[in-house]
Amino acid sequence: MNKNIVWHEATVTRERREKMNRHRAKLLWFTGLSGSGKSTLAHALEEELHQRECRTYVFDGDNVRHGLCRDLGFSTEDRSENIRRIGEMAKLFVDAGVIALTAFISPIREDRERARGLFPHGDFIEVYVSCPLEVCETRDVKGLYKKARSGEIPNFTGISAPYDVPDKPEIVIETQDRTVQECVHELIEALEQRGVIPTKVV
Repeated sequence: MNKNIVWHEATVTRERREKMNRHRAKLLWFTGLSGSGKSTLAHALEEELHQRECRTYVFDGDNVRHGLCRDLGFSTEDRSENIRRIGEMAKLFVDAGVIALTAFISPIREDRERARGLFPHGDFIEVYVSCPLEVCETRDVKGLYKKARSGEIPNFTGISAPYDVPDKPEIVIETQDRTVQECVHELIEALEQRGVIPTKVV
């Protein structure tokens, strides 16, 4: 890095933003196979958090590739760069006091751990969205698995490219036989238990 570039310390700190927001800022990193339910859960959780007046933002895999990462393909190198950019962007959002949620396959464990390393301990919450490959294929609304099986899409995770299952994710959500709302409820409980959001008084 150029030695003339110096980080500017702002007077409005993350702690002050969190106090105003009345919740902690964290990154929830949703990872799993295509069709496992990452984006669905991230957006459903964001809706629930929004109803609780939390400040949130979802970084969706497809949406990010329309802008920030539109110049990247799907080679191993480009996927790593995609995750690096998202990690750096999410770091800024957490500093802004936001509960950031990312929904990316992010198949390589090393890439996810590199992103984790950008955050203080406890700020990176890895959410492994677990679902059998055969079930994910039945949810193939985009027809991607079919194209991958026929060879139209190379380097497709789960078919022609590997997926590194997380070793020790903070949260595991199994979506095979559960409703979206059941999964969101489990995520909300996990955030309450970690003190990220206040417990809702019923």
